[in-house]
Amino acid sequence: MNVYDFDKTIYNGDSTTHFYFYCVKKQPRVLLWLPYQAWMFFLYIIGIYDKTQFKERFYSFFKDVKNIEQMVDSFWDTHESGIKKWYLDNHRDDDIVISASPEFLLQPICKRLGIKTLIASRVNLHDGKYDGLNCYGEEKVSRLKAQLGDIEYEHFYSDSLSDSPLAELAKNESYIVSGETLIKWNDYKLTPIKKLVKMVFDRQFLSFVFIGAVNTVNSVLFSILYSLLFYPNTAFVLGYITSLVISYLLNSFLTFKAPLGFVRFIKFAISYIPNFIIQNVIVFIVYNLLHLDELIAYILAGIIGIPVTFLMMKFFAFKNTKRP
Repeated sequence: MNVYDFDKTIYNGDSTTHFYFYCVKKQPRVLLWLPYQAWMFFLYIIGIYDKTQFKERFYSFFKDVKNIEQMVDSFWDTHESGIKKWYLDNHRDDDIVISASPEFLLQPICKRLGIKTLIASRVNLHDGKYDGLNCYGEEKVSRLKAQLGDIEYEHFYSDSLSDSPLAELAKNESYIVSGETLIKWNDYKLTPIKKLVKMVFDRQFLSFVFIGAVNTVNSVLFSILYSLLFYPNTAFVLGYITSLVISYLLNSFLTFKAPLGFVRFIKFAISYIPNFIIQNVIVFIVYNLLHLDELIAYILAGIIGIPVTFLMMKFFAFKNTKRP
């Protein structure tokens, strides 16, 4: 008996994403949900909603998909070819698939493949409402034990280290799946590029980027306001300080979930020193040397320092805090 994740493991891609775009192609009216979905994603990024709550709201577009059961069947008619060859060559009758994708979406393809046991997120296909939690991480172990008891399985396969709880329970070897390649779990190492991609799409970093965008706007607006009274370089410094205080409040409450404190604020301010130097150099070059508009100088200065600042915050100012 073997246990498999589904998306990017035995299927080439994310089935839920593919199904969404398939629905957009066949029934474009589901795009009307896009502004709502984007807002829900923002609330998820800043920690207002957890993953289950966000996905439930994203799946609200199901309400506008006519004959969704038939849509799912026709989707797999065109996407069944996405099942990876390595799995087809190793398929066994007692295989177990466990996935975070909606159960109703995976049932048809599992039936076609002869997979009798499917454990996935229980999502209502008509309104996107969840019955229970998103089947992810530790929840997969809970769901497996609740449905099948303390079973023993030989091997486990997944594309993600988030499935380590299941990998650790395999009697024999577990594998990370990369395309058609199987890598022993303990031999798998993230490449520098994959580490960078993982950081960029990390929820905490995305929250910081959102706040960084707000901070950039604040810095520009306050700098313009102060420039009515002061020389542009001085105005930039004052605008920077004002936006710094606002940024500290937002990052404490939303990104790092840390209590306010004077020492932490000082460390937070220190984290901005490299960014401050970089941005002032940019303003000097763009405005004073190149004689471009001050607005362009402020915008460029606000954008370029974001990655440096995030790393300083994460590993210095908020080092001992954990996001729930």
